[in-house]
Amino acid sequence: MSDLSGVELRQLRFFAAVAEERSFTYAAARLGTGQPALTRAVQALEATLGARLLERTTRRVEPTEAGRRLYEELSGLLPRLDDALRAPAREAVLRLGFTWLFPEECARLVERFRAETGAGVRLVRRDASLAGLDTGETDVAVLRGEEPEGVRSRVLFHEERVAAVARTSPLARRRVLGWAELAGLPLVVNTVSGTTRPELWPENDRPQVACTAGNFDEWVESVAADHGVGVAPRSAADRYTHPGVRFVRLKDAPPVPVRLAVPARGPHPLAERLLGLVRPVS
Repeated sequence: MSDLSGVELRQLRFFAAVAEERSFTYAAARLGTGQPALTRAVQALEATLGARLLERTTRRVEPTEAGRRLYEELSGLLPRLDDALRAPAREAVLRLGFTWLFPEECARLVERFRAETGAGVRLVRRDASLAGLDTGETDVAVLRGEEPEGVRSRVLFHEERVAAVARTSPLARRRVLGWAELAGLPLVVNTVSGTTRPELWPENDRPQVACTAGNFDEWVESVAADHGVGVAPRSAADRYTHPGVRFVRLKDAPPVPVRLAVPARGPHPLAERLLGLVRPVS
């Protein structure tokens, strides 16, 4: 009797795909894997079972009698198994942290994640540099800026910066400000969730910090009071209004990387699934 302990679920899924597509090429494309890996998996399954499952010709692939019988069993078994394996995730809720503004691009990613896993997602705002990742309040988080220590991340997209000025300031009449111009102006800095620090400018030509804020709301009120100029991602101008603040386009400003991050150690399995859906950004 064959030792079936070596049969892998992946091998069964691969075989079923080839049986349905009648082609290794089409099955590999459907599964998102390479054809050599698919061929090796089917061959390993045949070796373990001690039976040929597929007849290969130059033009077509056909299941053998043994292959047809196995496929008939799997066609009912695999969907039930998939449903059983998804059941724990459907009861889980992934806590997705953010600091001051949740990106629309990330909302689309969450919808895809929900569709693929059946898991719930709860948005959690935390006015902290890691949006609750370091304290265990969140499982995954949207962060802006460079990758901090203690996390693994993937960049979702890059965002332009804009300047924020008080409407009472002469700068509010400008349509564009240059990044270099800001070096000679007082700067309002959000030290917790902000992305702009004097260190972004050349060492011998940096703006002076006029005041600091611990969150976005304090930051924008300080700008409205004309304590100094603020710099924020473009989404702040697109989605936030304040009667005392005008956002002005910035020329030559470095973009802000927006990233999805998980703890470097022991991340939630569903957080890894969400991170895996992020497509590489050039």
